[in-house]
Amino acid sequence: MTANSETQNIPRGLFVISILYGGMASLAGILGNKLVALGPLAVEAGIFAFILLVVLSSAVAEVYGRATGNKIVVYGFVPIIVSMILIQLVLALPPASFWEEEKRIAFDIILNQSTRLMFAGIIAYGTSQLLNVFLITRLKGESGKFLWLRSMIAGVVSQAVDTVIFITIAFYGVAPLMKIMPGQLLAKIILSAIFVPPLVYAIVRMAKRMDS
Repeated sequence: MTANSETQNIPRGLFVISILYGGMASLAGILGNKLVALGPLAVEAGIFAFILLVVLSSAVAEVYGRATGNKIVVYGFVPIIVSMILIQLVLALPPASFWEEEKRIAFDIILNQSTRLMFAGIIAYGTSQLLNVFLITRLKGESGKFLWLRSMIAGVVSQAVDTVIFITIAFYGVAPLMKIMPGQLLAKIILSAIFVPPLVYAIVRMAKRMDS
């Protein structure tokens, strides 16, 4: 089998979703360094990339099946780990002599996450995303109806699990968990309930149209 024929066997919609998925997986950790105010709640900005990851894995599971949905989650570890390695490499390299000191310090602060935070992010990502794929396909049943409701349930539950795992691993013994977790949980549940269903519906339609 030639390389060209192998490429043609990959559905176009899955190919596009996979590229976007890898980008969001790499970006989520960087965005998470900023806390944003959503009304009275303060949440880490990585939530927006993680919501898109939930949307994309849900769409893949819906259109291409649970096995493919699980694969895209597992393959998502690759860009995450590679980006972590590259970040540490860049941080270890000496800065240019003419680079302003304040910019170098800001760069280091933003990207130099602790090993504990990185570990927490990886565990939370893998667990919550695999759970999301499981739930949206498990609830599908024989009819395959109620995508809107199924995606909302899967998104809300998986994001809640993601928050509990990440906050617990990252901050246990370091900061009061009950002062951090409630706001994060509430914000993620609300945002997932509002944005995940319509976005999943849109991506599913896009993938089916691209594959037809």
